Amino acid sequence: MDLKYEFYINAERETVWNALISPDGTRSSFFGSELRSNFQPGQPFAYVGPGNDGQETVHVYGQILEFEPLSRLSYREHPGPSYHSNHAELQSRVLFQLETMGECTKLTLINDQFTENHPSFSNAQNSWWMILSSIKTWAETGETLDFGW
Repeated sequence: MDLKYEFYINAERETVWNALISPDGTRSSFFGSELRSNFQPGQPFAYVGPGNDGQETVHVYGQILEFEPLSRLSYREHPGPSYHSNHAELQSRVLFQLETMGECTKLTLINDQFTENHPSFSNAQNSWWMILSSIKTWAETGETLDFGW
């Protein structure tokens, strides 16, 4: 149960990195959520944004594993408490890696090490395409994709 995606983005590595970690970048690419963390390995992080009721909610949380500016971000994640009562038992690992390829940036995403029978696996499989497309669009144009929600 490993997910791997590679996107080529017509933007500098710093712009793509900002899409992954800056408040403006994550709000535009991660369904309105902001990535909150001090980005120190071993420290917590959370994607926090509007929930179904419009109130601020934690969508995903966990622990930073790796943080190499402009290069690698990895974390162990759990679904937010509002999604599954056993959220703390459910986990996977996410790794974003950036490489310069000519005048563009290659973004590789690996989402693996899923807990057995993780109920969010199929959602992750579908959502990553939208998130990565949003990152690409925001980095290349400064615009946000509208999925009609």
